[in-house]
Order: sequence, then C-alpha cells, then structure tokens
Amino acid sequence: LSELEALMERMKRLQEDKEDEEASQEEMATRFEKEKKESLLVISGGICAFPVQFSFDDEIVSTDVSRYVEDPGFGYKDFARRGEDHLPTFRAQDYTWENHGFSLVNRLYSDIGHLLDEKFRMVYNLTYNTMATHEDVDTTTLRRALFNYVHCMYGIRYDDYDYGEVNQLLERSLKVYIKTVTCYPERTTKRMYDSYWRQFKHSEKVHVNLLLMEARMQAELLYALRAITRHLT
Repeated sequence: LSELEALMERMKRLQEDKEDEEASQEEMATRFEKEKKESLLVISGGICAFPVQFSFDDEIVSTDVSRYVEDPGFGYKDFARRGEDHLPTFRAQDYTWENHGFSLVNRLYSDIGHLLDEKFRMVYNLTYNTMATHEDVDTTTLRRALFNYVHCMYGIRYDDYDYGEVNQLLERSLKVYIKTVTCYPERTTKRMYDSYWRQFKHSEKVHVNLLLMEARMQAELLYALRAITRHLT
C-alpha cells in the first residue's frame, strides 16, 4: 500500500475498533505514559546553532535568528529528564481552556478570550474533507491525533483520549517533523517538510503546521493561566 492508502486503512481500522470495544481508563493512562516517554526520545532535525542554514531545493538561505531574541540560549526544553520514572502530567480535565482558561484570560484582557477561542476552533475544525486525491473523508481522528500529540509532548493528558491512536496514525518521520516545528522551528528544513505525507497537497500540509502552532499556543496558555489562577487563589 502507498503511504496514503496505509494511513486511510489505519484510520478506518481505528474507527471499527472503537465501535467494537472501548479501551479502559487504565489502558488509556498507560498508553499516554508510553507516548509521553517516547516523545522525549524523538530527536528534532539538525543541530541548533547560530547562524542556522536552511536548504530550499538548491538554494541555501542563511539566517541569524539570534537577532530576534535577547537570549540566544532561550528555547524549548523537555518537560522532564530522560530516564525519569514518574514524569509530570498536566491533567487537562483539572484545568481546561473551555472551562477555566477562557474565562480567566477574558477577565484579564477583555474579549481576547473570544478571539483566541475562535482562532483555536477555526484551525482545529478546518477541513475540506479530503486526503490527497480522496474526497468525502472524515479527518477528525487525524486532526485530533496531531493536536493531542503536541499537548502530549508538553505533558498534557486528556483522560477521554486513547493515545494508542497517535502511534497508529503518526509515523516516525512525521513525529520528528512535529517536534521540530513545535519545539525548534528554526531547525525546520524543506527536506523534513517533504519527508512526510508525500502524496498530500501543500494546502493539507500547511494545515498541519497551523494545527501544530495552535496546539502549542494553547498548551503554553494552559500552563500560564493555571499558574495565574493558583496565584490568585
């Protein structure tokens, strides 16, 4: 099977398995812990250095990203050290964007919560119901896996989500791309972009990037707003 056909087959099988039998809460918790630990082992492409070179086809574009930050050493760090047995977990049910973060950010900055919520929903729900050349495809499962994998990398867990879907739908090269774009965007190259979902349209792959960035922003907001809530109470 081609990459596209194999992915669609896995999506179909996941839906059938879900209808036949639901995983227990204990099984879903175990799968999340496994995915969370594995995300720490995913190595992003390239080595971060200043200046960074990006290769676009035969053209090499050099850029010194340090000019845009006050501290060039500032950047993403894994939420836990590799090898730790008990990695910290942010349970989304204890502090959600919909029930907690949205109202707090609106109180701190009038109406910004509505604008952010509209942005999150628009990007998450955006779909042409297509996958490459296939039409009338429900991509909900795939979009949810992409969004939740980013939150998983930040230690955020949804109790009602089966993280076994992530491993079945997101192949290794895509996970490397996701971690690079989300955590180390300055290392992203066109070769990495081309390495996954080769049969998909550019518009579909750009949508992946939008999903990753919105998922990252929401994860960062959840941590920040939860800390503010604890401070206020």
